Amino acid sequence: MSKIQLIATTTFGLEAIVKREVQRLGFSNISVLDGKVMFEGDESAIPTANLWLRSSDRVLLNMGEFEALTFDELFEKTKALPWDEWITKDGKFTVTGKSIKSTLFSVPDCQSIVKKAVVEKLKRKYDVDWFEETGPEFTIQVALLKDKATLTIDTTGAGLHKRGYRAASVEAPLKETLAAAMIDLSFWKNERLLVDPFCGSGTILIEAALIAKNIAPGLARSFASESWPRIGEDLWKAARVEAYKRMKPDVKLRIQGGDIDPAAIELAKHNARKAGVDDSIIFETKALTDWKVEEDYGVVICNPPYGERIGELREVKEMYRTLGKIFAPNPTWSVYAITSDEEFEKLYGKNADTKRKLYSGSLKIDYYQYHGQKPPRNPKPQ
Repeated sequence: MSKIQLIATTTFGLEAIVKREVQRLGFSNISVLDGKVMFEGDESAIPTANLWLRSSDRVLLNMGEFEALTFDELFEKTKALPWDEWITKDGKFTVTGKSIKSTLFSVPDCQSIVKKAVVEKLKRKYDVDWFEETGPEFTIQVALLKDKATLTIDTTGAGLHKRGYRAASVEAPLKETLAAAMIDLSFWKNERLLVDPFCGSGTILIEAALIAKNIAPGLARSFASESWPRIGEDLWKAARVEAYKRMKPDVKLRIQGGDIDPAAIELAKHNARKAGVDDSIIFETKALTDWKVEEDYGVVICNPPYGERIGELREVKEMYRTLGKIFAPNPTWSVYAITSDEEFEKLYGKNADTKRKLYSGSLKIDYYQYHGQKPPRNPKPQ
């Protein structure tokens, strides 16, 4: 199999997390740019990356990069790329685009030029003048940034946050990819109690259980590149079989979620069952004021309501105060909360040990991290 270059796209602020995930999967020649992590592998890297990346948005096949100042330049350099090595004679392909700070600023024109160039390339390969486009789907993207064009094919299809376990959601859902990153950034370990007092549809806790049991997040869904002949069914089957072998179903976890909305709790239970981790999480209808700290070294990871999107601002700020009153007094507890409210630390009653800027869509948010004391190591047996 030949070497190919792939791009794992990501939300701004999560590049380091995605790089770590790519490293764990054993890929080579890794480099990081804003919003993406580039790496190399062979064709088997496509199913592996799609099945296992938890915090990436999607996996793109990098076809080529070049400077493009004119439409002629864009056409000729696009046509020179090896589209015929991937797109089949009956392939259905569309072209999306974006242009930032580039001479070629008209995205529709760039899309049209790229489409024509790819068609010309395929005409030479298959010796036809018309394509049925009834076969596998290929989504090509032309991205122009400061006159540099990057041409890719999307191997993923629907975004990687669509794991397949969340059929519906409560108001203001947290993307699964961001929830997984929050877990990765925390100090939570399998043996410690994990709590989310604002669990909603259960995303954070479900992602934590999937990580602890080493369940590949993409196992319950399909991907655009599964129908690509160059990859083939055998590589996808092998990747899925390997993922099932790597599961750790017997890992014992203590994970608890609460929400004041009974409908949210029922939805969280449904999602956990669908994800195959319902045996690891206890969900219950519970107000924040009912939570008590009854043991040491627990961990809270939560996405509390934001004032601008749920409820009255006054009520939300009172929630932040209550959260601090319950969990901050115990120095052994670690608390991680994501919110766009810049007064969170003041309301919580304590400055965070670490504050990380992230994005939820176009909304800038901060991840406040309070690192509690580490649990004592288990004494060695005599």
